[in-house]
Amino acid sequence: MPSPTTNPETKSAAPPVLARALAILSILVGGLCGGLIGYSVTDLQCDDGCTTTAGLIGIGSAVGAALGVAIVAVLTLRAITEWEAKQTRDAAHNEL
Repeated sequence: MPSPTTNPETKSAAPPVLARALAILSILVGGLCGGLIGYSVTDLQCDDGCTTTAGLIGIGSAVGAALGVAIVAVLTLRAITEWEAKQTRDAAHNEL
């Protein structure tokens, strides 16, 4: 019986490529939306047209939103990986 490291049919523990691509896309979209919201809210509240402050708040909001979405994306990818590992273990156990 070949070892798992030499078996070319051994599945990777990484989540599917599509799931990882969607996670990255969601992080970028979340950051963009957070930045736009932060900039808009600050710009609307300022009477003197303080674009520098609004821009800095927008950047901070973008980073905060992207970090929040990234945490959820990582937890989701881990859950997908654990689910697939459980399914594989259950299938192997049922074959016995």
